[in-house]
Amino acid sequence: MPHFPKPAEGSWTEHYPHLSTAPSSYADSTSPEFYELERKAIFEKTWLNLGRVEQIPRVGSYFTKEIDAAGTSIVVVRSGPDEFTAFHNICRHRGNKLVWNDFPKEETSGVCRNFTCKYHGWRYDLQGALTFVQQEEEFFGLDKADYPLASVQIDTWEGWLFVNLDPDNTTSLREYMGALGKGLEGYPFEKMTQVHKYRAEIGSNWKLFIDAFTEFYHAPVLHVRQAVNEESEKLGKYGYEALHYELDGPHGVVSSWGGMSPPKDLNMVKPIERVLRSGLFGPWDAPDIGLDHPLPAQNLANSPVWGLDSYLFFPNWMLLVWKPNWLLTYHYWPTSYNTHIFEGTCYFVPPKNGKERLAQELAVVTFKEYGLQDGNTLEATQRMIESNTPVTSFPLNDQEIMIRHLHTTVQQIVDEYATANGVSVLG
Repeated sequence: MPHFPKPAEGSWTEHYPHLSTAPSSYADSTSPEFYELERKAIFEKTWLNLGRVEQIPRVGSYFTKEIDAAGTSIVVVRSGPDEFTAFHNICRHRGNKLVWNDFPKEETSGVCRNFTCKYHGWRYDLQGALTFVQQEEEFFGLDKADYPLASVQIDTWEGWLFVNLDPDNTTSLREYMGALGKGLEGYPFEKMTQVHKYRAEIGSNWKLFIDAFTEFYHAPVLHVRQAVNEESEKLGKYGYEALHYELDGPHGVVSSWGGMSPPKDLNMVKPIERVLRSGLFGPWDAPDIGLDHPLPAQNLANSPVWGLDSYLFFPNWMLLVWKPNWLLTYHYWPTSYNTHIFEGTCYFVPPKNGKERLAQELAVVTFKEYGLQDGNTLEATQRMIESNTPVTSFPLNDQEIMIRHLHTTVQQIVDEYATANGVSVLG
């Protein structure tokens, strides 16, 4: 995998010719018209991560996913021992939503032998074939073979489930994952089956929360009260820089330090963290996952103080791989130009005893506190960038390279789509 260390002169940003160093506009986060183009150009045409294969462990296991940005609901099912199938969640008879429980707009999961529409009883097998029509003789020359469920492209990468809603897509998932994805192949993701999830409705554009998690410039200011040591005070005065930034097509990674996991001085952390040997950076006692050294896409700075890598797999999935052998994922699902749903998921090796379970849970609740602090700024940002002020451009520093890359990539894809389809787009 190619590496681009920070040059002795210049900067991370200047190392990538497609990125400008001029002040940036957030017009792409305040325009309903631009959002409609994002939906068409990005969310209806790009591989989207929906979770892991362990969510549907046996044949007939399924879950639904509401993808508002693509205007659809998806059913994902394990249709065979090693086979996964995805469909648009619509019955072919009268267009009723096929799989739902008490509330049609909510997601659901379960196990079944077939899918039955609760409106008129049409049934479909796990491959989507129509197998039963109530009072079939009442229809006019109906051939069940003509009415299967509308299928969606689905594939897996290292046990992660992805769909692509573009019926004309020819880019394989493995190709789409690029060099960063290839450099993570072989990581034992399947061992981390202890899962904790958070979900929040956020009053901001989806890209703004990604921005918050792709730079550490804010950390010593926004999160200063979370630490209780002299080092945090120093960071507050002098700032903080990640170890490495790397861009790979539309994707990117920020590689960072290990923080306090474990700390050199136990007096530097909170009493509960000392007792449970855990905190924001995860349990201090890393489980053995059979990985003796970082994979090619990990610790790109080859730093002895490395602690985690934050990968943004475009458009809306972040995968955080921590040195203490646990994972975080973030999903950002747009619901309008200025709202989105944030999902945070923590993955651990199952604990062997109560102490390990408590250590994991402390990491989970600590992450929640940091996430709330980050999320707290977003609606204030959205409010003001939408306001009638003369401020329309914003300077970004070298640590905010991933922000430039995300917004530049979105603009380029939308521009290409608009040109191809003869529609206008903001500049």
